[in-house]
Amino acid sequence: MSMEQVTGNVDELRWFKSSYSGSGGGDCVEVAAGHGAIYVRDSKVAGSGPVLRVGPGQWAAFVSLARG
Repeated sequence: MSMEQVTGNVDELRWFKSSYSGSGGGDCVEVAAGHGAIYVRDSKVAGSGPVLRVGPGQWAAFVSLARG
């Protein structure tokens, strides 16, 4: 699997948070689909934290495993 930390501006992406995430904060991950890649970040540090970029195939494999 290949993944890399993104250093460019990702503010223009449309980020989604799980419907299981509560409104009180906590441990939440946000995901955005971009051109040829999926981006993942920690919602608690969305503006200043790291962003990971993974390929669509790797993301599909992860989601498949997470569903069980």
